Amino acid sequence: MPKRAHMIAGLLAPLCIATFFISTILTELFGSYAAVAQLKSLIVTPGLWIMVSLMAVAGGSGMFLAKSRKGRLVDSKKKRMPFIAANGLLVLVPCAVVLNRWASAGTFDTTFYVVQAIELIAGAINLTLMGLNARDGLRMAGRLRSRPTPAAKAR
Repeated sequence: MPKRAHMIAGLLAPLCIATFFISTILTELFGSYAAVAQLKSLIVTPGLWIMVSLMAVAGGSGMFLAKSRKGRLVDSKKKRMPFIAANGLLVLVPCAVVLNRWASAGTFDTTFYVVQAIELIAGAINLTLMGLNARDGLRMAGRLRSRPTPAAKAR
């Protein structure tokens, strides 16, 4: 059961962040201020509740599954997780809440867009780190072959 929960949450959490990321960019480029405010509201509720829950399930089930595993891939995933969690809880969540408040008040000034840029950068970082964790997880499960290193190719 933890394996399936980890797989599902590990797939849906980055999908959730990617949805926030893409919808933010598209709405900012092509939407009205009202559309941006509506999106920010939806990202906070129910979006953050879903994303934080999925990340908690992915992280918790991953730690449970990693107890019985050793190796470079497990160590790499364990090293990335604190950064993913800290970035999510200390950057993405506060940015989403503040941007929602400002958008609902109609405050679309320079500060709004600076915080928006910070949120997008933090989201891209988390997507990258989560993608690396997914890749390593697929390699650990035998569903993805590792590429040979340049030294191995030369032999």
